[in-house]
Amino acid sequence: MPNSLNPLELIARRWQPSAAFVRRAALATVVMAVIIVVTGGAVRLTQSGLGCSTWPKCTPESLTPTHAMGINGLIEFGNRMLTYVLCAFVGLFIIAARARHPRRRSLTRLGWAQFWIVMGNAVWGGIVVLTGLNPYLVAAHFLLSTTLLTVAVLSWQRAGEGDDAPRDVATRPVGQLAWLLVAATGALTVIGTVVTGTGPHAGDAHKVHRIPLNWQEITQLHVDFVYIVVGLTVALWFALRAVKAPATARRRVLELLACIALQGVIGYVQYFLGLPEIVIGLHMLGSTLVWIAVLRVALSLRDRGPLPEDGPADGDAPAAAADGEPAEPQVASASSR
Repeated sequence: MPNSLNPLELIARRWQPSAAFVRRAALATVVMAVIIVVTGGAVRLTQSGLGCSTWPKCTPESLTPTHAMGINGLIEFGNRMLTYVLCAFVGLFIIAARARHPRRRSLTRLGWAQFWIVMGNAVWGGIVVLTGLNPYLVAAHFLLSTTLLTVAVLSWQRAGEGDDAPRDVATRPVGQLAWLLVAATGALTVIGTVVTGTGPHAGDAHKVHRIPLNWQEITQLHVDFVYIVVGLTVALWFALRAVKAPATARRRVLELLACIALQGVIGYVQYFLGLPEIVIGLHMLGSTLVWIAVLRVALSLRDRGPLPEDGPADGDAPAAAADGEPAEPQVASASSR
């Protein structure tokens, strides 16, 4: 009965987005995930981390920042409001994925995973404020944003491929090398959050607790992992050439090398210039681009077949055959459920 249908089901009966639209909606969530990381960094680098003194309100008496709070309150509150924009883009992806026929439950699950990560990270951000920018919680806040970016990239990838069982396009050792590269890049990201937690930019003008480690030693460890990632990336490129892997995979490794090189230049610039805020912001942007690139490398080493062909909307009856016999069952639609 139509009255028993949920809103997503009703939309799916009236709107048939193209596969290209679903993929663009997925890409939009990737872009927004990057923006939320960069703007979150801007909050810290402008010393606006406690621009709103509490959560979920901005002050104990006001939901929004007051004039007396100045620019810091506006920056912190603006970053909170950006979460709603992010939710809107995630919601668009969920709706488009649900309305697309044949229905692909894997896409809607990825969309809902993004939504709940956003909600969880919003609450975590509130805890960060309430604990006075505890550096360990700030690091976890960034890593949750990286988790959101990971799911968004996976959604983007899945929106452009089929639902066949994954098939390796290179030998198993090459695939293992690719995932080792992903793991090393993940470790590099985690160490980067520790560098941030020991560094001078605590996120607020007042004294804020820092991670009690030597900043230069942690930075050197971070640099060491950069060399490990570079070495693994170069090794992977030669391995892909040796096994004559598809050109797409080799091209994505070169894209990753370009991102790493740019990020390395930015890293050395910020170190020798004494950590200027604008350069640190660029470094945070670079970290998201490196992570996207390394995920795309690993995901390029599998093939899941072509996208399912367009099928009828849920509940539509198959068209009858011209001679009056029952129509053939919609195999493509059924197999995708």
